[in-house]
Amino acid sequence: MKIKTSFLTGTVFTLLTMMFLQTTSAQAEVNPSPTVFLDGHPLSFQTPPVIETGYSLVPMRAIFEAEGAKISWDETTRTVTAINKDVVLTYRIGETVAYKNQERLEMPVPGKIIDGFTMVPVRFISETLGNIVKWHEYSRSITISSAHDYETTIEYGVNLRDSPAKDTETQVLRILPKNERIHVIREIDANWLEVQTKDDTIGFISAASMYTDYTSSALAEKKADELLAYGSKFLGTPYEFGAASGQTNTFDCSSFVRHVFNEVLSIDLPRVSYDQAQKGKEIELDQIRKGDLLFFSARGLDIGHVGIYAGNGKILHTYSKELGVHIADFDEKWKKRFVTARRLF
Repeated sequence: MKIKTSFLTGTVFTLLTMMFLQTTSAQAEVNPSPTVFLDGHPLSFQTPPVIETGYSLVPMRAIFEAEGAKISWDETTRTVTAINKDVVLTYRIGETVAYKNQERLEMPVPGKIIDGFTMVPVRFISETLGNIVKWHEYSRSITISSAHDYETTIEYGVNLRDSPAKDTETQVLRILPKNERIHVIREIDANWLEVQTKDDTIGFISAASMYTDYTSSALAEKKADELLAYGSKFLGTPYEFGAASGQTNTFDCSSFVRHVFNEVLSIDLPRVSYDQAQKGKEIELDQIRKGDLLFFSARGLDIGHVGIYAGNGKILHTYSKELGVHIADFDEKWKKRFVTARRLF
């Protein structure tokens, strides 16, 4: 009987332990440590940030140094002093007050020691040093921006959203009007930019080139990669001269290009290649990059064919009933018929 009781007790203990570990693991997966971005760059910490009672705590030294502050530590009084330009911030670990240039400031929660690291509330520290802090629920991430310059101009009214998506759960914070100046914090992907407005609002806008004058080689690379990845989904789709718009069962060269650019980058091109060649900026052949449009003579027309430059001497296009949509070499055969290249982003 003792053996059975011990066995049952051990089994129950093992099961409870497994349940506890599984629950702990599940909670860790559900509530991962937030990612912290400073001016668009992810910060690396020796110990991960934690969220307690709704406040994000980060390692003190790492966040101060990342924000450009020089710090000193008094072990006797457990006091840290951070100097950033004309700001002197003094804080004693465990207290709910700090001092900015001798001005007493109330802290939302006290700093504390976790696993040997001094952790402090990131919002309080960053905002005290003159920066803007934004929590993003959709990605459990924190943006810190120290920007004071607004280098980008809105060229067409665009929605400022609370997350990089257009679904029904996304909130439109406001519309950014033409000529408003903003700062681009980072490129989320080919379609979205995280930005800061002059009224210290941080949100997301479409990265489509029609909305702002913002450009970067990294963003162009992302857009080109998404453009080509989407277009490659149609490899083998049959060629049909004069293919109807609004369907993807068949394409001709210009309907294919028009569909891909519209779906990926929201760029609305004319239906035929000759008219498409009037859009964007003309690029010399030795300057072409992925995503540029290449135009060729065909069927006795000065411009009768268009393809997307895929990089590495390749073209993504369609013109043949045998091949349909395919990737071909941009070889001498095509270079002899080349007319112009146009850049749309």
